Amino acid sequence: MVKKLASAIIFLMVLGGVAAYYFLFLVPGPPLESPRIVEIKHGQGLKSIAASLERAEIVRSALAVGVYARLSGAANRLQPGDYRFAGGETIPEVLGHLVRGESIVITVAIPEGSTVRQIGERLEMARLVCDWEFVHVARTSQLPKALGLAPIGVEGYLFPATYRFAPSASPEEILAALLKRFFALMTPPIEERAFEMGLSMNELVTLASIIEKEAKLPAERPLIAGVFYNRLRLHMPLQSDPTAQYSFEGVTGGAEQAVHTPSAFNTYDFAGLPPGPIANPGWDSIHAALYPTPTDYLYFVARKDGSHIFSRTLKEHDRAIASLRKANFRPGAGGLSSSEATLPSRNTPSD
Repeated sequence: MVKKLASAIIFLMVLGGVAAYYFLFLVPGPPLESPRIVEIKHGQGLKSIAASLERAEIVRSALAVGVYARLSGAANRLQPGDYRFAGGETIPEVLGHLVRGESIVITVAIPEGSTVRQIGERLEMARLVCDWEFVHVARTSQLPKALGLAPIGVEGYLFPATYRFAPSASPEEILAALLKRFFALMTPPIEERAFEMGLSMNELVTLASIIEKEAKLPAERPLIAGVFYNRLRLHMPLQSDPTAQYSFEGVTGGAEQAVHTPSAFNTYDFAGLPPGPIANPGWDSIHAALYPTPTDYLYFVARKDGSHIFSRTLKEHDRAIASLRKANFRPGAGGLSSSEATLPSRNTPSD
């Protein structure tokens, strides 16, 4: 009789355990009228994560989440991010999303040659942050100061690439991601090569940014770099239109007016490089600044298709401009547009 009673008690205990396991772990959470987002932060503890899931009504019991996470080995494998839940999932299913890192991400492509302000505009279009907020952080936050980029800021050091951010990413976190990508590329061999070329890091990025804005064809970047090195060596003004058009507030407008507008960046006004980058260059332009094509060219002028005619002397350069103007007035011929054809010839590499 005692044995039968003991067996019955054990059976009831096992049955109760199975029922409790099923109720705690395998009964789906409540259905939700609309999806809810739960943010899991870097370094957030299991207890806090479980409490966040319970508050959002994704699960019925934070305690059950903690118990299952430890029993299943998921406790140390939960990945940070913003997670969207529609409700009606069991604890194993909920934790499975966190273990696999199935968080919400927003993909943003930063084109080569973008300015800080243009990057801010793209981030706002992606509904990540307000453009003015990002620009403010990029110019005034502690991170640029800590990296020695003050007072000009991070222009030039935000590497153009495709990034994936959580919807809750702050301007500071986004800025840090772009800067991290740039400085990861600045390896000791790159720094040594810059030193060999007589360039500081700021000068390297500044020259690369001008190359980026001038070159439309990738194959021409090293040759354009060679022209700029020649002009720097001869103490000739670079006379690059994009430098004249640049300002902290964005591009100032057409080149014809900008080249006559004094500014600290207008290389029509002085020999040498401007005080800082005018855009954020891609790797190809940085590489061109490090490894320019040896040449005796001092000038170049753009064709309508973005390619350039390179010249050794001002006389050759003027002839190239004249030929493009003449070609422009022939029906069906390529070359400068009619508005460009009326520009006066200038002693510049980038008319």
